[in-house]
Order: sequence, then structure tokens, then C-alpha cells
Amino acid sequence: MCVNTLIYNVFIKFSPIMIEGHGDDLYRYDNIKMNFSSNIFNGTDQRALDAFLATRLDVIRSYPEPSAASLERMIACDCGISPDEVLVTSGAVDAIYLVAQAYRHLGSCRIMRPTFREYEDACRVFGYQEQEDGALCWLCNPNNPTGAVMPASEVKALAGCHRLLIVDQSYEDYTQAPLLLPAEAVKSDNIILLHSMTKRYAVPGLRLGYVTAPAGIISRLREQYRPWAINALSLEAGKWLEERGKTAIPDLPSYLAETQRLRLALDGIDGVGTQETQTNFFLCTIAATTASELKEHLAQEHGILIRDASNFTGLTPHHFRIAAQSPAENDALVAAIRIYLEKRQDSKA
Repeated sequence: MCVNTLIYNVFIKFSPIMIEGHGDDLYRYDNIKMNFSSNIFNGTDQRALDAFLATRLDVIRSYPEPSAASLERMIACDCGISPDEVLVTSGAVDAIYLVAQAYRHLGSCRIMRPTFREYEDACRVFGYQEQEDGALCWLCNPNNPTGAVMPASEVKALAGCHRLLIVDQSYEDYTQAPLLLPAEAVKSDNIILLHSMTKRYAVPGLRLGYVTAPAGIISRLREQYRPWAINALSLEAGKWLEERGKTAIPDLPSYLAETQRLRLALDGIDGVGTQETQTNFFLCTIAATTASELKEHLAQEHGILIRDASNFTGLTPHHFRIAAQSPAENDALVAAIRIYLEKRQDSKA
């Protein structure tokens, strides 16, 4: 059995939920018109990026850089840190597994829940035992799926309780709350920050992320790094996007205000509850049915896709997650859920 097949078999054995358990399962449906399932802003005009990549298709005829060093230098310059304090990865998820693999000898972890399932899955793959005082601590900040943000002072205090604190800041460009800066993380001796270019620039199919951490930690991660982890087109796109520096959301304050308008509108529906958020997405609960049933109804009858959040550890079958879209789409979602619940109530009368 080849090494890659062995790794894949272990991956599937220990992580059965991961591949099929994410949101944005648009590929399962043929009629979706409005997608509330993915947290990534979907209103970005990518025509300039498309045009640029069309001029760089020649790069697929050669191997890319083994370690994406040119992009790492650009990111380091932008963050005001050294290139040896940056590691580009194939999305933030790649970084999660890389960290879990590099520090598997520590053996124990703590996961701040409810949160992104990948931390749990990665730790299971590499044999960690969960405990309150685990050597590694995983924090998603802003947190998926709640949208809550832990203040930087509390993050630093949390780092003092563990050998290593991994802070996934994938949604850092989707909040106005202050977060830890890469320059702060690299001055620590035990903080790793994970970043997502996928979300910053709304290019999930390119699979681009990066790690910022003290040079010693980055060096350890590089020991586990796969050569050519970043394909040639993704590397070209990453450099082009980084050079321009424009995030996916052109007007974040207005977008977050629209998120709050949507949340309050949903909260006003009898039988629906919402949680406060500091990002563009938030958790909801529905009492009269399950999130799965609501999701299928909205998808089949209205072409609306939401995120069934029941597979987040600690949540229930009644939890679902919403990411704000345009005002018109948000109003359509509210109306569809209200009508659905009214019809359910009438059928029982």
C-alpha cells in the first residue's frame, strides 16, 4: 500500500464527519438561488482576478515553488514581521492538520466549544486526548458558528494556561472587533495565528491560508510541510490579491449592520431564536421542527440554502446558522421561514 493511500485510509477512518459535514453543500442541490450556508461574503466582483488568471495559465506547465516563499515574503512585509514567521498553507484547514501533526507528541488538547469541527477531527487523527488543561488549546476567534469574539486580553490570558494556543482568525476580516495582530503573536513563545485568504478575498476554491507564529514554531511546522502544497495558479492568485490588498467586503460596517437587521427580523418570528454576533453570521434555533427539516424545506420549496448546525459538538438538532446576504435575499429568507412556521401551525389547528 502506498503512503498516500495509507494516509487517506487513516484520514477517513478517524474523521468520518469532516468531508461531508461542512456547510455550503451547494453541490447537493440543483435549484439554489440564495445561499446563506457559507459564511464567506458572496457579493465580491472577481472579474479582475478572472482576467488576470486567464493571462497566467502558462504556469500550470511547470512546478510551482515548493514552499510558496514569494507569497510568504509579501505577507510578512504586509504584517510587519519576518518571512520566517509566516507559512502559507492550502487553506486554514491544511494549517489545522499541520499543527496537530507537528505537536502530536504533546498528546493532549483543549477545544473551546461550540466551534469548528476540524480541530476535533485533526486531534482525533493524531491521537490527542481532550482535557481541560490540555497542552494545546484551540480557539476560533471570531468563532464559527457563534460569531462571538474573545477580547485580545482574554486570548493572551488563555495562552498562559497552555503550552500552545492556536487561534484561528479565519474570519478576522468579517468583524470590527479588535483581534491579536501577527506582530503580537510572533513576540509570544506559544501563540499560533491561523489566517484565511480564502475568506479574506472570497476565493474558497483556491485553498489559500497562512500561519503567523514565532520563527521556532514555523520551523517545526515546515518539518511536516508537503512540497508543492500550493498549486501554481493559487500562488499566482494569492500574490495578485495580496498586492492589491482589497478584502472581499467593500463596506464592512454596512454589511454588519445588515446582519443585525436580519438577526432581529428572525428573532421576531415566534418559535425562532437567535444569538448575538460580532460577525456576518450567527446561530439560530427553531422549536417547531429540526434544522435539517427546515433546511430541506427551504432548499426544495424556495431555493434557499441554510447551514444545519446540528453536527457542531454541543449544539442540538434545532440549531442552524445563517450568514447575511443582500437585503432582498435576507427579507426573502425571513418571509420563507415565517410562512413555513405559519403553515405548520395551521396544519395542527
